[in-house]
Amino acid sequence: MIALRPFLASDQAAAKALVQAGLGEHWGWVDQTLNPDLNDIAASYRDGVFLIAEHEAEIVATGAYLPVGPGVVQIVRMSVRADCRRLGLGRRMLASLQERARAAGSTCAVLETTKSWHEVIAFYVANGFAITHQVDDDMWFACEL
Repeated sequence: MIALRPFLASDQAAAKALVQAGLGEHWGWVDQTLNPDLNDIAASYRDGVFLIAEHEAEIVATGAYLPVGPGVVQIVRMSVRADCRRLGLGRRMLASLQERARAAGSTCAVLETTKSWHEVIAFYVANGFAITHQVDDDMWFACEL
């Protein structure tokens, strides 16, 4: 059974490693300087929510949101361990983040990804997000909560 729960300080190293593994898988490398929020997840997400999916005491997925404006949150750090993909875990994580944001009074969720990450774009569109605009190589999405 896979349980979703809030991030704990003891999750720091494993959560950072999981997110970086996903980035490395896509890009072929990880630039540590581009992800400073991962150096102290508790501090970086104290104003938002950072969730962990755990299976047999191992972190298998992450997802978070941060408030970015009145009633608006930005979904970030969605990552599912490679051997756990295509099991509905990403969809479950996204739905939980949206439910928590809605319960906290948010009415809109936004997110961005790279335009070359086709499977991620398809995932967000399939889960109710609409492409709003593109800035250079970044695609931006929004969804009413």
